[in-house]
Amino acid sequence: MVRIRKTILASGLVALAAAGTAGANPEITRGDVMASTCYACHGTDGKSPGAIPSLHGLPKEKIVSDLMAFKNGNRMSTVMERHARGYSDAEIRELAEVISAAGE
Repeated sequence: MVRIRKTILASGLVALAAAGTAGANPEITRGDVMASTCYACHGTDGKSPGAIPSLHGLPKEKIVSDLMAFKNGNRMSTVMERHARGYSDAEIRELAEVISAAGE
């Protein structure tokens, strides 16, 4: 588990460094960093390359609703309820904002 977290963190840092050197908006938000961890499983910008559901194109309200259902135990999966419990309600809203905007 520690190795996975280190890999996700390293992936996020590499993405942040690349964004800074590519002339992209230099302001990286906490939501951007949190979303980068989602993309480790759900694919770049939420476009899943495999069996894990894509997040790309989902509206903010749907993402918030799904994450809150995982957090509150009203929806189950192999790992999402554990991930969702790690976020505050405000962080879930911020994360959903970034992910939904990636689909635009």
